[in-house]
Amino acid sequence: MAGAEIESLIAQLSKLPGLGPRSARRIALALIKRRESLLGPLVQSLSAAASTVKICERCGNFDSQNPCFICADPRRDASVICVVEDVDDLWALERTAAFRGRYHVTGGLLSPLDGIGPEDLKIERLAVRARDSDIKEVILALGATVDGQTTAHYIAERLQDANVTVSGLAHGMPIGGELDYLDDGTIAAALKARRPV
Repeated sequence: MAGAEIESLIAQLSKLPGLGPRSARRIALALIKRRESLLGPLVQSLSAAASTVKICERCGNFDSQNPCFICADPRRDASVICVVEDVDDLWALERTAAFRGRYHVTGGLLSPLDGIGPEDLKIERLAVRARDSDIKEVILALGATVDGQTTAHYIAERLQDANVTVSGLAHGMPIGGELDYLDDGTIAAALKARRPV
C-alpha cells in the first residue's frame, strides 16, 4: 500500500503513547501532505530535542539546561520538595501553577511483584536532598494506588531522621464531582479525609 519509508514512519508513530496503527497512518499522511509546514519543523524539533534535552541532575525533570529551569529559578521556594513518580506528573502539577517549590522525580514506584525495589528508584538521592538544612517539607504527590501508597510509606520512613515535615496530597471527591459517578475507593477516601465546613 505504501513505500518502505512511509511504512517505517507509520510504525514509529504507532509506538507513541495513545496512538494505534490507524491514528499513526492518519498522522503520517498529514505530515507528508504538509511537508513544508508540518514535517520539516517536526524533524527539526525532534533533532533539537534529541541533541539538547537532558535529565536535571537535581530533580529529574527534562530540560535543555542542567539544572532545569525550575531548580534554577530563584523565585521558587527551595524549602519545599514535591515528590512525583514521573516527569509527566511534574508537568501536570506545573500546569496548575499552584505549587511554587521544587520537585523530585523518583522514576517509578516500588513494586515487589515487578521486581522494582528502592535501589531502582531515586529515593536515596531524595533522602540526601531532604537532609539539607534549607528543606522544611517534603510533599508526597504519588498515586493513590497500592504501589503509590507503598512508595509513599517507604519514603516517609526513610525521611524520619531528616528533620522535615512529610505530607501527602489529599484524596477524595474532585471539585465538580457527583457521588453517583465516583468509584467506591474515592468515596471512602473522601469520607476519611472529611473536614469541618
